[in-house]
Amino acid sequence: MKSVIKFASLILIVNFLMGCQHHPLDVNTSEVIMEPIGIKRLDKDLLLLTPENILTKSIEFQKKYSSFYTRYITSIVNHGGRVNDSSYNESMFAFLKDKEMHQAFKDVAKTFSDNDLELISDELTEAVKRFKVFFPKRKTPKQFVTYMSGFNYNVVYVDSTIGIGLEMYLGSNNEFYNMLQFPKFRTRTMNKAHIVSDAVRGWMISEFDNADPIANNLLNHMIFYGKIFYACDGLLPHVNDSLKFGYTTKQLNTCIENEKNYWGFFVKDNKLFDNDLKTVSEFTSDGPFTRAISPECPPRIAMWLGRQIVKSYMEHNEDVTLNELMNEKDAQKILSKSKYKP
Repeated sequence: MKSVIKFASLILIVNFLMGCQHHPLDVNTSEVIMEPIGIKRLDKDLLLLTPENILTKSIEFQKKYSSFYTRYITSIVNHGGRVNDSSYNESMFAFLKDKEMHQAFKDVAKTFSDNDLELISDELTEAVKRFKVFFPKRKTPKQFVTYMSGFNYNVVYVDSTIGIGLEMYLGSNNEFYNMLQFPKFRTRTMNKAHIVSDAVRGWMISEFDNADPIANNLLNHMIFYGKIFYACDGLLPHVNDSLKFGYTTKQLNTCIENEKNYWGFFVKDNKLFDNDLKTVSEFTSDGPFTRAISPECPPRIAMWLGRQIVKSYMEHNEDVTLNELMNEKDAQKILSKSKYKP
């Protein structure tokens, strides 16, 4: 009887110690001091423009939004000119008075309440706090701005500004999306539930740009995006994977159930080291499914597998921090040391 009690006690001790193991993404943000994020509403401010006040208001906007306002009018809505250009007034009012955009502004006002924006602000505030813990030497965005882009951009990260195009999150059944013939696999994620994950992922991609890879092959892209999604796991620990990857629950379950088979597909014939951009795009681009594998295989499967490899790497290399992971450019090293075996 005593031996049974001792054995049971040993199990409890082992389980307790295992439960106390530190996970690399578990951080305490209670000591991070920062003002709660306040989202600036450029989409609302634009509606204040009139022929009489456009000059003074535009100067106010330049001060309020800094260089982002210039980037907005020259690139995002593509007016091609600055505030002091002769074409600015005409092009801006043409944009604001366009029949479709006028309705889009109304749809945004109807879809997004002040409470919706407050909830998004709260989630972004916590994500930024966690970023400060993981990456104490890196700068964080100076401002978060909502705008209208003419249905061109979901999220942009420029001039230390994360911009969110609200008309791209009106809900999958919005009539504009049907009129513009956006594919169903895309409109399915064009709702307010996906805003935070889209914004954080876009931020991470820009923050850890893959412009200087060691080798421009599929493995490099797989690991790069794997690191991006793993970083998103760290910044958004309570957000479901289906939101972070833009998958349905069924697609996510398909990935989990077929992980071994999907990995086997890439290992076969050295596909991991294929540097043909068409091949890379085939496994990292959005779509209804991954055509090269099967109609049941979710899109961007290389990204999901990349995240799995990176998770395994971090589990087998407990001394590696998230900051060190993101600065590691050797994809082959990460794969080798991950001991990844689905």
